Amino acid sequence: MSEFLSFMLEIIKLTVPGLLVFFTTYYLLRQYLNGQLRLKQVENKQNHQQTTIPLRLQAYERLSLFCERIALPNLLLRVRKEGMTVAELKLSLILAIQMEYEHNITQQVYVSQQLWQIIKIARDNTVGFVSAVAENLDHKGDGRELAELILRHLANQDTTGLDTALLAIGKEAGALLG
Repeated sequence: MSEFLSFMLEIIKLTVPGLLVFFTTYYLLRQYLNGQLRLKQVENKQNHQQTTIPLRLQAYERLSLFCERIALPNLLLRVRKEGMTVAELKLSLILAIQMEYEHNITQQVYVSQQLWQIIKIARDNTVGFVSAVAENLDHKGDGRELAELILRHLANQDTTGLDTALLAIGKEAGALLG
């Protein structure tokens, strides 16, 4: 029995230090790999930000330009032609607004859902404003009458949906650069 006991002691003498070395190595290696993983995640996040921040800023610029392009005074200068009827001018204004919107629709990927809703509301308000002003006019009348009435009504408004949209764009872009 003493032979068996000494044999077991020899096994324990060899096994315990081996297990200690194994668990110590395992623990250190695990800590090292977790640290490397965290470092890689931080690096990926920085690379992602370096890619997305310029895209988001470009989206804010394009949406600002969109708001300026569908502002009715600017739109009237681009769209109105001599000899247009009220109906033709109304249709041209609404189509130009829709085309600008469709041209910039992909920008919603880079901005918050809330900002995109503000942009859509501003577009809808602008279209609704044109329709409301044109509603009381003879559709076969001179388009100049519609243009003058739109400008007169705009002069009486303190702010428009587009002003609100531009303010929201500036706020969100400022927060990004924060």
